[in-house]
Formats: sequence, structure tokens, C-alpha cells
Amino acid sequence: MKKFISTVSIFLCANSTQAFAAENIDSGDTAWVLTATALVLFMSLPGLALFYGGLVRAKNYLSVLMKVFTIAALASIVWVIAGYSIAFGEGNGWGGGLNNLFLNSVSSDSVSGSIPETVFLSFQMTFAIITPALIVGAFVERVKFLPVLIFTALWLLIVYSPVTNWIWGGGWLAKAGVIDFAGGLVVHATAGVSALVYVLMLGKRKGFPNELAVPHRPAMVMIGASMLWVGWFGFNGGSQLSADGGAGMAILVTHISASVATLVWVAIEAITNKKPTLVGAATGTIAGLATVTPAAGVLGPGGAIIIGLSGGLICYFAVNLIRIKLKIDDSLDVFAVHGVGGIIGILLLPFLSSTALGGTGEGNFTTQLMGTAAVVLWSVIATTIILYALKKTLGLRVSEEQEYDGLDISLHGESAYN
Repeated sequence: MKKFISTVSIFLCANSTQAFAAENIDSGDTAWVLTATALVLFMSLPGLALFYGGLVRAKNYLSVLMKVFTIAALASIVWVIAGYSIAFGEGNGWGGGLNNLFLNSVSSDSVSGSIPETVFLSFQMTFAIITPALIVGAFVERVKFLPVLIFTALWLLIVYSPVTNWIWGGGWLAKAGVIDFAGGLVVHATAGVSALVYVLMLGKRKGFPNELAVPHRPAMVMIGASMLWVGWFGFNGGSQLSADGGAGMAILVTHISASVATLVWVAIEAITNKKPTLVGAATGTIAGLATVTPAAGVLGPGGAIIIGLSGGLICYFAVNLIRIKLKIDDSLDVFAVHGVGGIIGILLLPFLSSTALGGTGEGNFTTQLMGTAAVVLWSVIATTIILYALKKTLGLRVSEEQEYDGLDISLHGESAYN
């Protein structure tokens, strides 16, 4: 009899727990974050791949697609094995620990806020996919394939996941009051700064800057940028993690900022070069999107206009400074657009979130600056250590002959155009 009662009790407790979890799940929020998850993956595959692929020379087109595509698969598995646990597990403020390796604590009944935890971790997985994929744009046309994959796995575990915990996982920067709504620091600063470190340790492409051809398919660049623009609605709007007015405002300010930055880039090119380019317009769009990302949850329309204007102007001159004046071969301007854009958004957030501009009034400049310094410093130190180890063991760079032939043929035995 006692055994029967115990069995019934366990059954009732289990069912009551499931019922409680089900009651806490909002179907509207869940549906929206599921949609946002697909949109953010769409940003990488195929959006970022096509955007970057169109910018390189024809003989390296497939090598870029291959890196972005493979990183998407690799990052997903790294996230499942340990990345999610480090980023969102219970930890000490510096990391989430390893208690949730292989998602051993996650089930179909697990809940995160008003959505299933499986949906939350999948949404965050798409961020872990696109962030290291952004770095690809810095070292295209001259890097080995295997070291890129090893770097990606290590970088996700040592740089991305801990920083995610610091800011989004309730870590020390979150407790200090740092606001990064959708990834100005977590995504764009980490990727941009690490990209700069990568190219400085890798060296310039042969013939840089005078002998390199212009982007081989500007139309593809525009198509990829358009996919990124659409996907960014999930990136920023989905970061609200609910289907409400906050998500709506995040999408609105995202679109405003992208539009303003696009027009700024077109205007600058029209004034300085007399001929505005499609590639320039697309680059301006990405600059506006990267800049608004950290502040999308606290801005109003007025703040979005100013942040788009700032992102377009500053990122344009950052590109010219890094590529032309300093002659640093950040091939596709990852640091100048993503790194600089994300940091600008973080630092402008306290000023542009003003209620007079339609914002929420949140943010403190000193706190934002402190958070930026911490993330940049950690990204530089950890990335340098990872790359130094790889450079001394496997090497980072292809041979001169392989670089001359193009990575499509020399590394993958394929050609985009027969």
C-alpha cells in the first residue's frame, strides 16, 4: 500500500510540475522566438555567406561560403557540448560552469521565462553561429581551413561564451549594470576586435592594397546584405524574448537606423567619389544595423535616427582609416564596421535612450565604457593566445602558390565558375 501511495505521489508531482511549466509558457512569445531563431540563422545561411562571398575575388568565392557554412555546423555542436553551459549555466559571475554539458539538464519541459528552454537555447545558438562567422570577413583569401575551424571552437569556448555569461547570463557585467540588448559587445565587439587581432598576426594578402581586384559580384553583396537586413529583425526583435511592444519598437528602430546609415554612406560616396556604389550602400546598411544592435531595446525613433547617422559616418571613416591610411588588411572591414559600430552603439546608448527621443531613459556612460574596456581587453588577450598557439603548430596561412591559385581550387578542389 505504501509503495502504491508513493508511486501515485510521484506521478501526481511529475504531472503537476509539467502543468506548472505549461502554464508559464506563452504560445505567442514562443511562436515569435521560434520565428526569430529561423531569421537569425538565415542571416548566416545564406545571408552573411553571400555578402562576404560577393566581396572577394572569383577564385576565392567558394572558400568563403565553405567557411561560413562549416562554422554554422561546428558552432552548433560546440554550443550543445559546452557553450550553452558556460554562457547560461549557474556560475560565479565569470562563467556558467560545466554543469549542463551536452544539455544534460534540458528537457522538453524545461522553461526559460515565458518560452521553452529549448527555444531559448536554439535562439542563442544562432548568435553563437553568426559571431565567429563574422570574423571570416577579416582573413579571407589567405588562410588555411583547418586552423579556422579549431580557432572557431576554442574562441567560442574561451571568448564568446564567457562574455555572453558576463552580460546576458547574469554575470559580473550584468550586475554592474551594463546594457547590451542584442550584442554590441557580446557579438560585434568580440568579433570585430578578434578579427583585427587575427589579421595583424596573419599578415596582408599579396598585392595589398594596390593589386587586388574589386568585389567580383556586387549584386551578390546586395542580396546578402538584404538577407541580413531582414534577418536582423529576428536578431534584435527576438532579443526581447516576447511578442510585445518592446519587440515591435526594437524592429522599428533597427529599420530606421539601417535606412539612415545606408543613405549616409551613399551621400558620402556621392560627395567624395561622385559615384555612389552598391557595395557602399550595402556596407552602410550593415554599419547601421551593427550600431543599433546594443541599444535597440532602449531607443525610440529619434534616437534611432541619430544612432544610424553616427554609425554611418563613423564606420565610413573607420574603413578609410584602417584600410587606406593604416594599410591594415582587414579584408572585408569586420573591425571597422562591426567592431566600431557595436562599440559606438554601446557608448551612445545612455545618451540616445533619452525619453525626449522616445527611449526608456536607461544606461550609464561610465558603466558602458567599463564594460566595453573589459570585453575588448579579454577579446584581445584570449584571441592572441589562441592564434599564437595555432600559428606555432598548424600555421595560419596558405602558401604563396595556393594564394595565387585561389583557395577554391587549392583548398577545396572546386571552382565557382566553370
